[in-house]
Amino acid sequence: MTQGMDDPDALTHGRLIEAVALERDRDAFARLFVYFAPRLKAWLIRSGAAPGAAEDFAQDTMLTVWRKADLFDAQKAGAATWIFTIARNRRLDLLRRDNRDLPTPEIVLTGEDIRRPDDILSTAQDAQRVRDALAQLDAPQMEVLRLAFFLESPHSEIARTLGLPLGTVKSRIRNAMIKLRSILEPPQEGSR
Repeated sequence: MTQGMDDPDALTHGRLIEAVALERDRDAFARLFVYFAPRLKAWLIRSGAAPGAAEDFAQDTMLTVWRKADLFDAQKAGAATWIFTIARNRRLDLLRRDNRDLPTPEIVLTGEDIRRPDDILSTAQDAQRVRDALAQLDAPQMEVLRLAFFLESPHSEIARTLGLPLGTVKSRIRNAMIKLRSILEPPQEGSR
């Protein structure tokens, strides 16, 4: 999910960066760090970095966010875009410094491999199947999936937001996933 102006997390993260820039607010920075450092580390590991190096790099990127928070402009980019651009630029700087081969621009800039037209069509068809399957869920199941998977909210936060017991949230997610699986998976051979 892209983080735009209609995403409350994007607005919150932007305000946190502004608090760091204007007030050197350590609590705001801590909230940014808790949210973005694990995502930066995961991104780097997917890019081929060792876990220890990825953690060091994530910390270095977040230190750059602290130092350069005054350069953030919410009119030009969302908080996540700005932070991941810093990460990408820091990574390129380190690769240049170490005289390593730079990744191809497609990987660095888009995170996607070059795709063939039939792959693009297949992906579009798969996406439509998932949208159709999601439309078959009831509203409470769809809401917990939206919060859990699209907004990446922890189950405990979903329970607080919806005013539900944690067990109910987990049951709704599990039942929704079972229903989606039954809709999306083709019938098994010999199960007739």
